[in-house]
Amino acid sequence: CVSAYDPRKQKIAKSLVTIMDRAGLSFGVLGAMEGCTGDPARRLGEEDLFQTLAKQNIELLKSVSFKVLVANCPHCFNTLKNEYPQLGGTYEVFHHSQFIEQLLRDGRLRVEGGSFKGKRIVFHDPCYLGRVNGEYEAPRALLEKLDAEIHEMKRSKKNGFCCGAGGAQIFKEPEPGNAEVHHVRAEEAIATGADIIAVGCPFCKLMLTDGVTHHGKEGQVQVLDIAEAIATANDL
Repeated sequence: CVSAYDPRKQKIAKSLVTIMDRAGLSFGVLGAMEGCTGDPARRLGEEDLFQTLAKQNIELLKSVSFKVLVANCPHCFNTLKNEYPQLGGTYEVFHHSQFIEQLLRDGRLRVEGGSFKGKRIVFHDPCYLGRVNGEYEAPRALLEKLDAEIHEMKRSKKNGFCCGAGGAQIFKEPEPGNAEVHHVRAEEAIATGADIIAVGCPFCKLMLTDGVTHHGKEGQVQVLDIAEAIATANDL
């Protein structure tokens, strides 16, 4: 649902639709019927609200026919994959990086990568994709398809560092006296000399974009979701 409200994050959902169109897939979106998976509520300790939202979504999903669920948010991916089964909602769930990588392996999608020629890209691991679900390779496999230099931050993969939004932290004010997490993480990414910070989460995109602006690098360092990069890779 977060991809529906912020124009910066709408680009992620639109890019994913573009990719699935190119691959000739039969797919659908829930549109106005779609609601929050309940992840922020559970992280904040609002268990009753989480279960209410989850049960509503499970009933909604019973009304449509599909084989797999694709989430462009690691928080939704984790909740749908690992927590909905507790309430009777069991599905085959993919994070969009896994899904796009599978399309490439199956030969249903081709990426030339020309528009990224000569660019330096660093990937920020989303906590709920990486450390929580152990997926580090799919997003990197996609970035390797781009004609670019791929770099790593010192804190990456299992030692990755949060963007500052996880665990519903995005909805609270920073603690006084502490450096804001997204400023720290953006600084680490900028230090690699990257032209592009690649992300796999709408919250990471928001936080790191703001971090780049804080460090005065707006217009010099771009923050792109993997789906956006793949969707525009062939645009020379």
